[in-house]
Amino acid sequence: MLSALIIVFREVLEMAMVLGLLFAATRGVSKSRTWILSGAGLGVLGALMVAFFMEALENSIEGAGEFVFNAVVLFTAALLLAWTVIWMAKHGREMSKQLRQVGESVAEGSVPIISLMIVSFAAVMREGSEAVFFLFGAAQTGQDSAGMLTGGLLGLAAGGALGFLLYMGLVRLPMKHVFSVMGVLLILLAAGMASQAAMNLVLVDMLPPIIDTVWDSSWLLTEDSFMGSVLHVLVGYDPEPSGIQMLVYVATLGLMAYLYKRAQTH
Repeated sequence: MLSALIIVFREVLEMAMVLGLLFAATRGVSKSRTWILSGAGLGVLGALMVAFFMEALENSIEGAGEFVFNAVVLFTAALLLAWTVIWMAKHGREMSKQLRQVGESVAEGSVPIISLMIVSFAAVMREGSEAVFFLFGAAQTGQDSAGMLTGGLLGLAAGGALGFLLYMGLVRLPMKHVFSVMGVLLILLAAGMASQAAMNLVLVDMLPPIIDTVWDSSWLLTEDSFMGSVLHVLVGYDPEPSGIQMLVYVATLGLMAYLYKRAQTH
C-alpha cells in the first residue's frame, strides 16, 4: 500500500504541476483548456494500454519464466525510478521554464494551439507509463492487490488535490524539499526492488546466492508483521537475505545516492 501511495502520489503530482503550468501560461487563450485536457485524456488512455499489455504478458508466462519476468520487471522499474529521480533533480527547473515558454508561445500565436495537446499528452503518457511499470515492480515484491489499489487511489487523490491547490494558489509549499523527500523514498524503493529482482534470479539458479542467509531476523521481526511489511516496502527489508541480495541492495543504494547528490549540486 505504501509503495503504491508514494509512487502514484509523485507521478500524479508531477502531471498536475505540468498541466497547471500550461493552464497558467495560456490563461485567456480560447479553448486552451480543451486542448490541454484532451491531450491529458489521451495520455491516460495510452498509459492504460501499457498496463493491459503488461498484464497480458505476465499472464502468458509460467514456470521458471515467471521468475525471470519478475526479475526483468523489478530491475527495469528500479532503473526507471533511478532515472526519474536523478533526471528531475537535474532538469526539473529547466523543464518548468520550457513548459512556460510553450504556453507563452501559444498565447502569442507563434506556435499552433495543438502543441498544448501534444505536450500534455506526452507528459501524462510518460508519467502514467512510469507509474504502471513502478506498480508492476512493486507487485512483484509480494504486496497484495487490495492494498496496492487502496494506496494507488489515495496517492491519486492526494497528488491531484495538492496539484490543484498549488495551481489555485491556496497552498504554498517548498516544492524543492517535497521532491527531495520523495526522491529519498524512491531511491530506497528502487534498491529494494533491485534486491528482490536478484532474489528471483537466485531462485532459478541464474545468480549465485554467494551466502544463502546472511542473517535471520525473523525471530525479531517477520516480513508478515505490520512493521515488517512497512520496512519491506520502504527499505526492502528481508528477514533472511542472501549475500547477492545484500550486495545488489547496497550497490544500488550507494550508486543512486551518489548520482542523486551529484545531480542536485550540478
